[in-house]
Amino acid sequence: MKRLATTGLVLAAALVACGPKKSSAPEPAAAAPAAAPSGSGGSILSGTLDDQTVMATATVEKVDQKTRHVTLRRPDGSKFGIVASPEIRNLGQVKKGDTVKIEYRQSVAYEVNKAGTAKPGVSASTNVTRAEPGAKPGGTVTDTVTVRMTITAINKKGGEATLLGPDDESTVVKVRDPKNLDLVQVGDVVDLTYTEALALSVEKTARK
Repeated sequence: MKRLATTGLVLAAALVACGPKKSSAPEPAAAAPAAAPSGSGGSILSGTLDDQTVMATATVEKVDQKTRHVTLRRPDGSKFGIVASPEIRNLGQVKKGDTVKIEYRQSVAYEVNKAGTAKPGVSASTNVTRAEPGAKPGGTVTDTVTVRMTITAINKKGGEATLLGPDDESTVVKVRDPKNLDLVQVGDVVDLTYTEALALSVEKTARK
């Protein structure tokens, strides 16, 4: 599935490039799950296919308040520029030497429901939180997309299932636990929910 175009992802890509690592810090605030296409029935299976969190930091080199262009320096000394989106409030507080922290999370969850409960479809939602006026600059953007597909074939020997999407295109997927194929049947519907969350904060550098 293609990644969503969320507010501030240019900043995320630039900062993540300076050496992502698994984070043990609190996760970005997550939005309520997107409303799945109507018709959801009893769940047969559910779980998470992928869940990753990365953190990165950069130091502010220059801020143009008029154009909202910010020059940042990675820990390795390389520099890059970004344009702060309107979602990043209180940009006027950002000064040279401040540290920008970013936390990015993406996950893919699945849920299988009984046959005949719904037709393939797509739903999406976006949740944005911003810093209160006067607080340190920061905020979160969370995008969630749910794609509903139908199982059209099951290959237990190969541990695979064929899914038909809302675009009438079929996709063959490898099942992590082949035993789960004993619990589903042709016609069952599968919801794949893709979520990405971006959290941004600015820390003031202590003045000596």
